[in-house]
Amino acid sequence: MEGTSSPLDAEAVADLVLLDPLTEESLVRTLQERFRRHDIYTYIGNVVISVNPYQSLPIYTPEKVEEYHNCSFFAVKPHIYAIADDAYRSLRDRDRDQCILITGESGAGKTEASKLVMSYVAAVSSKGEEVNKVKEQLLQSNPVLEAFGNAKTVRNDNSSRFGKYMDIEFDFKGEPLGGVISNYLLEKSRIVRHVKGERNFHIFYQLLAGASPQLLQQLKLRQDCGHYGYLNRESSSLPGMDDAANFHTMQDAMRVIGFSPAEVTELLEVTAVVLKLGNVQLSSSFQASGMEACSITEPQELREICQLIGLDSSTLEQALCSRTVKARDETVLTTLTVPQVSRTTLSRGNAASLTGLNTPLSPQVKSDEQRKVMGVLDIYGFEIFQDNGFEQFIINYCNEKLQQIFILMTLKEEQEEYVREGIQWTPVEFFDNSIICNLIENSTTGILAMLDEECLRPGVVNEDTFLTKLNQLLGTHKHYESKETQNARHVTDTSLPARCFRIHHYAGKVTYNVTGFIEKNNDLLFRDLSQAMWAARHALLRSLFPEGDPQKVSLKLPPTAGFQFKSSVAMLMKNLYSKNPNYIRCIKPNDTKSAMVFTPELVLAQVRYLGLMENVRVRRAGYAFRQLYGPFLQRYKMLNPRTWPRWDSGDREGAEVLLAGLAFPAEELAFGHTKVFIRSPRTLFDLERQRQERVAQLATLIQKMFRGWRCRTQYQLMRKSQILISAWFRGHRQMNRYKQMKRSALILQAYARGWKARRTYRRYFRSSASTSLANFIYRRLVSGAGGEGATVPSQPPALGLDAPRALQGQEEPLPKKVPGQGAGGAGKLRTAVADDFVPSLQQPFRGDYLGLKQNPKYQKLHAVAKDKLVMADSVRKVNRANGKTVPRLLLLTTEHLVLADPKAAQPKTVLTLSDIRGVSVTRFSDGFLALHLKEVSTVGAKGDFLLVSDHLIELVTRLHQTFEAVTGQALPLHITDRFSTHFPKGDVSITVVESPKASTNGPVCKKKGSNKMEVLVQ
Repeated sequence: MEGTSSPLDAEAVADLVLLDPLTEESLVRTLQERFRRHDIYTYIGNVVISVNPYQSLPIYTPEKVEEYHNCSFFAVKPHIYAIADDAYRSLRDRDRDQCILITGESGAGKTEASKLVMSYVAAVSSKGEEVNKVKEQLLQSNPVLEAFGNAKTVRNDNSSRFGKYMDIEFDFKGEPLGGVISNYLLEKSRIVRHVKGERNFHIFYQLLAGASPQLLQQLKLRQDCGHYGYLNRESSSLPGMDDAANFHTMQDAMRVIGFSPAEVTELLEVTAVVLKLGNVQLSSSFQASGMEACSITEPQELREICQLIGLDSSTLEQALCSRTVKARDETVLTTLTVPQVSRTTLSRGNAASLTGLNTPLSPQVKSDEQRKVMGVLDIYGFEIFQDNGFEQFIINYCNEKLQQIFILMTLKEEQEEYVREGIQWTPVEFFDNSIICNLIENSTTGILAMLDEECLRPGVVNEDTFLTKLNQLLGTHKHYESKETQNARHVTDTSLPARCFRIHHYAGKVTYNVTGFIEKNNDLLFRDLSQAMWAARHALLRSLFPEGDPQKVSLKLPPTAGFQFKSSVAMLMKNLYSKNPNYIRCIKPNDTKSAMVFTPELVLAQVRYLGLMENVRVRRAGYAFRQLYGPFLQRYKMLNPRTWPRWDSGDREGAEVLLAGLAFPAEELAFGHTKVFIRSPRTLFDLERQRQERVAQLATLIQKMFRGWRCRTQYQLMRKSQILISAWFRGHRQMNRYKQMKRSALILQAYARGWKARRTYRRYFRSSASTSLANFIYRRLVSGAGGEGATVPSQPPALGLDAPRALQGQEEPLPKKVPGQGAGGAGKLRTAVADDFVPSLQQPFRGDYLGLKQNPKYQKLHAVAKDKLVMADSVRKVNRANGKTVPRLLLLTTEHLVLADPKAAQPKTVLTLSDIRGVSVTRFSDGFLALHLKEVSTVGAKGDFLLVSDHLIELVTRLHQTFEAVTGQALPLHITDRFSTHFPKGDVSITVVESPKASTNGPVCKKKGSNKMEVLVQ
């Protein structure tokens, strides 16, 4: 076994060669543990053991194909893809023909394994239109073969009832060219009889379930399975299998492979004929001469059969009811039964389907082109039933031959590797089953030879004479016994009944019942039936019975079934010996086909049948483990200080130095030309244990070094950051100190300059000047305000020193009277003016008080007007009915004035500036504003608006400028304490009253009747 790259698990080793101790119980326990972990594949060297999970597992994805493509066989977990890849690369790169042998019980997953091998080869081989066509044909051959050769048994719903061998041919580049399929030992007896709970071949049920009504009428069939005797007149339902869908899949597969529509129709007609033959009933009668005769009881079925194959019904009836035997000039008629013709017809129908498959699958290459071959053998495994007949005898003979080639090829491969590596070969003791093969196949004294002799011997021939002959010739053979031979040796064994013989196979003792041996081995089709089939006007049927050609009449008896199978096995063995073998052993974990259920007793029996213990013993007879020097040194070099961390010399010298420091016994090690050999698994496990301990130490060392490096790096980064932050902080602190000192110096300078100015002013100021100055200021204020009821000039004052008083100063109430004359009068007036002037200077015009650009909630309001924004502010709208105020958002643009709901940010009112008739304000700092609208406008019909704004002066100024820009006229502005507004229910008189009851947050509006409203201000 080659070494793996993953740690060895003593409880579930991936390779059973390393199992220690090696017993049947430990082998089954290891398979069970791996099965529990969903590891269904296990190695014995380069042999793959596959345990059927009876459920889909996510281990056949395209990613898995890439993982196993061009990888080392033992570098990844055991998988069927690994053996398929190894075989394909050996074929492509080393020009070695390959063969993959898949064996196991029915239901162990052999068919699925062959599909996986073929799908993997198709996935990794080259791409191209012609190559893809060939690969698709190879893959689509499976549905056709399963339809004609598979059936439901008590053990498996899709059991292959024949052995299949496919040769896939490749060109020198590894691209598939085509394939050739051979079949072995079709279970023909299933056609005419099968036990309750089983089904006949799938094709019958698929045809009845999936064929269209027109096709069924053409084939003269009914859709009811219970109508046909060969289907046991039972229901065709099978859980988990859709016969109709499978029929369409088979038709599509035939089309892909290359069957023409006419060929498909002919094949289905032959299938229908076989199905209908089961309903042809023969009745016995006696002629006048006293001889027994046969007749057809229901001629309708016979007539329909003859219509399908183009044959006269009387010809077929005569062939079914009589047999012509010629002896010199005398002709003798004997009766004949239907099962003989029916059974042979379907078997040859299956052969026809295989021939039809081989025609399009056969590679079309030049004779001088080099071809490489990969064979895939899907064949039945060793069988031991309660009642074993001729089929089990033939099957077990085939498995004996496969076991023989398996052991010999394994030993040959082992010996060749030892010689190649220069290691002394020690002869291996193993059970050589050639004595059993010779017992069965010997040309003179073998069981098959004596069976053929009995079939050809004239006179009374039956199974008793055959068994008597076996006892006479093989009574002393140590691998043969029967009731008579036991009695001769005075052995009492109740488990061996009469009419039975027992063979000691490599997999165990099997008792065979000789009943039916003679009939099944003869497998004769009488000349009358062959000639009748040849006379049919049906191309496919005529090709199935070439011996019926009157021009090729032969008196030579056809070969027996045993002789044919022996010849086929001999050809198969010759084919396998010429190729490099690869093995897949399939195991069925339980009899109930339950997902992930493992029955140790059943698996143990299959381990014996498959000869797995013998396989392991042969593999580990010499050295259980071998690996190339390079990978071995790379894996274990940390165990010796001289090879760790780097070895600069050759790989072999490094491996020798490494193992010399570990003090293993010399007999446990051997050094070949390219590989190191270790004898016992225990030494390998000890080596792996030391590696795991050393890896843990190295991991701790690496963690320690990494943590130290990480802490040092983090500390240096933190120190660098701390220095940078400290520098910036100190600079920021000094800058703030400088700014504070500068502000303090400016304040001190200002106070000093003010003190000097006041001192100079007081020195030159006169009392008479104060009175004149006070009168002058008063007159300017009165003329600027315009008095009660005055109109603001159409052009606002220039934004000079007087602008704040003219525009912004209106926010504060003007003095109601001029301060008293006298020495202190001018000072009081100057103080009042300064108090009124300074707040106005501290409120510059901002325009946007809502932050529309920063607040995404309000951005859609701006989109309503679709023009440039002039001012955005929050105001309070006075309810016309009760005088209460509600908050609103006010947007003034170059053409519109919008009032919106602040919560929903939805427009409530949109005014065009041309709809505004005028504006009224009071003389108080109340922020009250009346917006008069034209009655002819759409919004004006609802009445004027009463608003309260905290930025009234800016609002009126910007509204005035915007209105003038749009209309070309000045905005009519009225400053008054009494004015009239237009509401929908009539005009309402507004009176502004100064009252201590007013709120400090703004004016209070109270409705006085239906036509009056009073506004209280402070």
